[in-house]
Amino acid sequence: MDIGSDWAATEERLAREAVSLGEVLEGLRGFVSPVLIGASEWLQLLDRARELPASLAAYPFGFEFPVHEQRPGADLGVSVVGETGPAAFFEQGAKSEDADPSATAIASLLSETHSADSPLGRIVGRKMMLEFDVDMAPPGERPDPGVFLRPAEAPIVGGEGRRGLEALGIVLDGLVSAVGWNPDPAEVRQCERIYLALEPDAKVESLGAFPSRERVLRFSATRFRSTSSLVAFLERAGWPGSLSLAAETVSRFEARGAFVSVGANMDVLAEGCGPTLGLSILAKQREPNDPAYWVDRPGQWSAFLDVLREDGLAVPEKLAALTDWTQGPTVLFGKSGPFVLMRGIHHAKLVLVENRLDKLKVYVFMLLVGSMPTA
Repeated sequence: MDIGSDWAATEERLAREAVSLGEVLEGLRGFVSPVLIGASEWLQLLDRARELPASLAAYPFGFEFPVHEQRPGADLGVSVVGETGPAAFFEQGAKSEDADPSATAIASLLSETHSADSPLGRIVGRKMMLEFDVDMAPPGERPDPGVFLRPAEAPIVGGEGRRGLEALGIVLDGLVSAVGWNPDPAEVRQCERIYLALEPDAKVESLGAFPSRERVLRFSATRFRSTSSLVAFLERAGWPGSLSLAAETVSRFEARGAFVSVGANMDVLAEGCGPTLGLSILAKQREPNDPAYWVDRPGQWSAFLDVLREDGLAVPEKLAALTDWTQGPTVLFGKSGPFVLMRGIHHAKLVLVENRLDKLKVYVFMLLVGSMPTA
């Protein structure tokens, strides 16, 4: 299924269906259990999404669910790709007199990656991910979204020495400049040290920053196939938390065959790694440019969800609701004709803080395809 070839057609169709992403989401409420996002939380999410274009639904977007606590709520994540309707929306917004910093940052990255000879564009392509803090944001406040760049076009893998360090530096420079921060050589050195701790089988998944939060870089590495390889990396990288807790957390899933690989999401400060560590669990290895990237088979996440249920790590009602996200494509009928709704679980993240398991989050995706797939 080549979803990418349908994006432009879907954008055009969505323009006839809705004005904003919020309006699109209103029509999808029946697919989001109130156990995951409650009534008041849903209204808060719609309020934020009404500030974004409906065309974003033609590209992968989704929610971050905290499944370790009973309270329903979610943050919102979207994808922005250069030379598309959403890209034009942010570029136009950056030109207005009252442009907010996030639109300026996004437009800056889109501009920097537009040129064919752009070093940053050759590494990350023309795509970025935005994460909007909605769930815990104070009423009426609009924190700037987190910005994440993924080296998808030219992966930064471990063991590449100078080439890897140079590529890492290019992405860091682009990210820091875009979010309006001053360069910090100490911060770069810490990221370089973490990169050099990677084995050749591992790679840099993404680099991100939240301009509305305390200054911290988010360094995400992935493709750790076993508990031992992950823990060895954490030790070399200098994560200050409990390595035994990290091993115990991951091994419970490895023993039951509940993942294909694990990722490490580390907070990087000028003085070193922060105490918070996100362990990303993947039940499917999603490779860039794979036509089946957004197509999951039913039951792909069953083993993982079973571990959470059996070990009492998550709210049972939320786990039951998440099962619905892995049931395959659904045909919907809009004013302009049929759409295919793609849904699934992208990854889960167990958050460790020093010597305790603090949070458990599940990241789900949605996207609408405006023409009937041929496969």
